[in-house]
Amino acid sequence: MLAELLDPRNRADPYAVYSGWREKAPVVRAGGPFVVLGHGEAEQVLRGAEFGHPAPEVVDGGDPDHPVDARGRVVRAFVYLNPPDHTRLRRLVSKAFTPRVVEELKPRIEALAAEAVDRILDAGGANLMAALAVPLPVTVIAELLGVPLEDRERFGDWSAAMARASDPGFLLPPGVGERAAQARREFIAYFRDLAAERRRKPGEDLLSALVAVSDQGETLSEGELLVTLTLLLLAGHVTTTNLIGNGVLALLRHPEQYAALSRDASLVDGAVEEILRYDSPIQLAPRTALDDAKLGDVELAAGDSVLVLVGAANRDPRAHHAPDTFDITRPPARHLAFGHGIHFCLGAPLARLEGRTVLRELARRAPGLRLGGEPEWAATATLRGLSVLPVTVA
Repeated sequence: MLAELLDPRNRADPYAVYSGWREKAPVVRAGGPFVVLGHGEAEQVLRGAEFGHPAPEVVDGGDPDHPVDARGRVVRAFVYLNPPDHTRLRRLVSKAFTPRVVEELKPRIEALAAEAVDRILDAGGANLMAALAVPLPVTVIAELLGVPLEDRERFGDWSAAMARASDPGFLLPPGVGERAAQARREFIAYFRDLAAERRRKPGEDLLSALVAVSDQGETLSEGELLVTLTLLLLAGHVTTTNLIGNGVLALLRHPEQYAALSRDASLVDGAVEEILRYDSPIQLAPRTALDDAKLGDVELAAGDSVLVLVGAANRDPRAHHAPDTFDITRPPARHLAFGHGIHFCLGAPLARLEGRTVLRELARRAPGLRLGGEPEWAATATLRGLSVLPVTVA
């Protein structure tokens, strides 16, 4: 079942496969893991205290790209932890990555979007991924963290290599894991040096804020800081790139929807939410049953692996009317593209801001935007997005 659900041949449109399995049952066992395809059941897994992540591994010593804490546990980003560790780390990061920080980025995001659209208009078309969807989020997260301009190309390369290895191991071609590990080593070494510099000479960037953040005497250890930065790189770049690319593709495949957005910019908020529901940038969310639990009619034992298919849940007809119809005027409805419960994405406001800004700028200034060829999907199932999106301007 997993082979069929994640088959690269279904990457252009996995939703028919999802639907076929969901019609059999909202929760099914696929060899080892339980696969969750129903919206209500997915919400339960993502929200419920009986589901979470396995305890961090205890190792002897450590290595530079896998920091360990004082108890010998591998240090993980807070999204891969359960309370109380998750609660402490998320609270610390939230004190630095505030709504005001995101709001202050708005003028810069608007300027970057305008510059990218200028280039597309001047050229009469482009690969929208290379011209806009990839560089804009990379630039935003790099500037947010205070990465010097001359280092930002490497920043994007590291992100791409680590994102490529986000799929389950059995899906990865030879060499992908090794390249991701090398990228992670280089990224962590780079930020270890940059963090040390910010401790000596703080700036106005998020890295300086994370280095200095404290709450009731608690601070981020060096290992916690480094894995948090790795998370911010992937979550702040790749998922937003996919939101933009998947969204533009959906709009151009539904030209009446794009025309409506071009006429009425107030539709942009609904457009972003519908894109997130219709073609979620994140398709898979793994969890572990921390206690015995029941999902619908299915009994799970503590320790069972669970794989939430976010894309399937977001197209569940029990939760969304006509779920396979793309409609930017759809009444607000809960989707799971940013997760649910305590692990709801901390970067959701930034992703939404970037998505709104780009779509509004494109629809306003390029109402004649059209597909210029066949899009190509990136070779990942967990992070769903495009590698090539040819567009032309009529």
